[in-house]
Amino acid sequence: MFEKIKCFILDMDGTIYLGNELFPFTKDFLKKVEDTGREYYFFTNNSSKSQQAYIEKLGKLGIQIKKDQMMTSSHVIVKYLKEHYEGKSIYVLGTQSLIQEFQYFDMNLTEEDPDIVVLGFDTTLTYEKLSKACHYIRNGCIYFGINPDWNCPMEGGAFIPDCGSIAKLIEASTGRFPEFFGKPSKHTLDYIIQETGYEPDEIAIVGDRLYTDIAVADQSDVMSILVLSGESTREDVKTSDVKPNVILEDLSEITKML
Repeated sequence: MFEKIKCFILDMDGTIYLGNELFPFTKDFLKKVEDTGREYYFFTNNSSKSQQAYIEKLGKLGIQIKKDQMMTSSHVIVKYLKEHYEGKSIYVLGTQSLIQEFQYFDMNLTEEDPDIVVLGFDTTLTYEKLSKACHYIRNGCIYFGINPDWNCPMEGGAFIPDCGSIAKLIEASTGRFPEFFGKPSKHTLDYIIQETGYEPDEIAIVGDRLYTDIAVADQSDVMSILVLSGESTREDVKTSDVKPNVILEDLSEITKML
């Protein structure tokens, strides 16, 4: 099954850990990938934290990676904005960590009269920020969302509202819903292929969500692997239009196959 696969793109929440709890099989999987001459990258749709924050989190969990191995949905939209809207002013509805990520890439951020509103997964959401964003969006600003996830999984099987849910709230107020750039957007698939340098049929995307991790590889030559260690269940697959190439309990099953 994995003979042609040279690169694994790994989701994080629900795939390698839940919250701050690393799954016991994750390190064995990563070692096996390296031992068989393959590469792995992490890609998170979670836009509430910066690339560096994730690198530090992985470090605390005992996983040391190079900077380019940590991909985020925020990087996908930053790349797009630089290519298509260079110099335009941007209001970011997001955490301080997300704002700092945009500042790191020298994006033109503003709090007043922006050309573009960018919605992230804002765990620091306030009514003031929400009202301001709605005002700009209602009055015709270009409007993009970073990741379309409805919920973010937490320890103990709990969930908290994610970026997609915030977008629904804004839609109820403004009548507008954004184009998203994280998984399953084609922007993300193109970004992964370009940044890794591999051919599509040499890449396997592994994740726990049908509508993001699996859907991003739909209608492409990239292999999609659904793991049942996070959000989606086998019952979800039966009722979903998006079908993974492979369904496994968790990463340990890939380790055995490799």
